[in-house]
Amino acid sequence: MKIKKAIILAAGYGKRMLPITNRIPKPLVKINGITLLEKSINFLSSLGINHIIINTHHLNKQIVKFINTKNFSPKISVIIEKKKILNTGGGILNASKNFRKNNFFVLNPDTIWRKEYKKEFKKLEKTYFKNRKPVMLLVSKGKSFDKNFKGDFNLNYKNEILRQKNNKFIFTGAQIINKSIFHERKVKPFPINKVWDELIKKKELIGIISRQKFFHINNYKIYKKLSKKFIG
Repeated sequence: MKIKKAIILAAGYGKRMLPITNRIPKPLVKINGITLLEKSINFLSSLGINHIIINTHHLNKQIVKFINTKNFSPKISVIIEKKKILNTGGGILNASKNFRKNNFFVLNPDTIWRKEYKKEFKKLEKTYFKNRKPVMLLVSKGKSFDKNFKGDFNLNYKNEILRQKNNKFIFTGAQIINKSIFHERKVKPFPINKVWDELIKKKELIGIISRQKFFHINNYKIYKKLSKKFIG
């Protein structure tokens, strides 16, 4: 694959995962004996990613220690948001300043990333370069393990993302971003949704549909259910 850089978002408080996130940052929660963070790193490594940046805030020392005790093949950089959490948009902007290249993946480790996603990520990248749009999202339709998930978007016939009343597509937590979306933005707390909404107005946000079962650790109840289920 052409894109060799990625960001894993790991700074959140994981409030919906209480009480476990009082003592463990959510990315270090285990499914089938492997942490969500390690699953994400291993998946990105299988795609040929050679540099991963992880942003942290809540219980950040545990994440730093975890990375230092592992021997991952990609280069791993940990950025600590010390004073305040920068939210998804600010966190991505801050981390991306360490990349020379303009294009990179962003992953939410709450999703259980499996080898079955590899073909879809290749399609995501291929379509990204073909369409020349600044952001491309991987979305799922009706395949979520958590049936309480509500849709985030709709897609039109050009795969352009829309926000409507009855949204049917769920954001999986994977996207490709071009640095151009942060032009003239400063590093401060803001959600990536703010950027998405601006791109939607300009018809510059594209979605690719995932066909995989969507396993996402949304809250403690779902985590307990998934802990009893083998997910390869």
